[in-house]
Amino acid sequence: MENLIFSLNATLPIFFTMMLGWFFHKVGLMDDGFIKKMNKFVFQAALPVLVFQDLATVDFFEVWDTKFVLFCFFATLLSILGVTALSYLLKDRSIQGEFIQASYRSSAAILGIAFIQNIYGNSGMAPLMIVATVPLYNIMAVTVLSVMKPQSEKMNRKLIMKTLYGIMTNPILIGILCGILWSVLKLPMPIILEKTVKNVSVLATPLGLMAMGGSFRLSQAAGKLKPAILASVIKLVGLASIFLPVAVRLGFTHDKLIAILVMLSSATTVSSFIMAKNMGHEGTLTSSTVMFTTLFSAFTLTGWLFLLRTLQLI
Repeated sequence: MENLIFSLNATLPIFFTMMLGWFFHKVGLMDDGFIKKMNKFVFQAALPVLVFQDLATVDFFEVWDTKFVLFCFFATLLSILGVTALSYLLKDRSIQGEFIQASYRSSAAILGIAFIQNIYGNSGMAPLMIVATVPLYNIMAVTVLSVMKPQSEKMNRKLIMKTLYGIMTNPILIGILCGILWSVLKLPMPIILEKTVKNVSVLATPLGLMAMGGSFRLSQAAGKLKPAILASVIKLVGLASIFLPVAVRLGFTHDKLIAILVMLSSATTVSSFIMAKNMGHEGTLTSSTVMFTTLFSAFTLTGWLFLLRTLQLI
């Protein structure tokens, strides 16, 4: 019972905060324009400041873990390759690109950091996990969505360069880089700056979760039902079932194991829908998978946490 309570305490506040966003949208406290701006603020300001704060205030050489970063990178790469192979079993090849992206691409920044922060009080190993996975997420998404367009067009070089530029100017990655430099150079953190940074960083989790909840549209989840369910099962259960035992075998525990769990089985990120639409795909499968994984991740993550807690790994 103690392990179950621990798991529920970690996941339910996140789920309820998301549902508050959905409720506020329903009653008119948040409209679509406000939610869009809130998402932009969280992505471009609050989350970068949060990861900066967590890295700038620790000894970087003490927290850096090469084995952990390499595991996150190769687990992500193998996940993408495995899902790509599985996608060739789909009867409708026009949704192949969307299926691959929706099956592997996690909401590592907003949901992931919120999840780890709720357990440990800070972002833990999430920044290192983001360094290892987010650039790969984006590069592979562009490749897959370009090669597997319904119209079978050639890969657009301009679009690839634009995406690579987007990766290099990603606010969260910039926040991580600044935090690493601050830590490595051992720069002081005056109290005035520390409190200002903290005031901004505490906004990231609640605003990000409410914006995600406010974006939830249940009606969209009905489209492309069967492939969306399959992609959701892969995202929430399949990948973690394969790679979590490997992570445990390699000796990862506590916040590292939680970061790996988030990487493997958190909800599909909303940005995957935006990218799919902008690259000539219909987007229905992606939006449906985002809805399903966002809704059911509260239950699956609770189950994973309960299992890891019962095995005394976290």
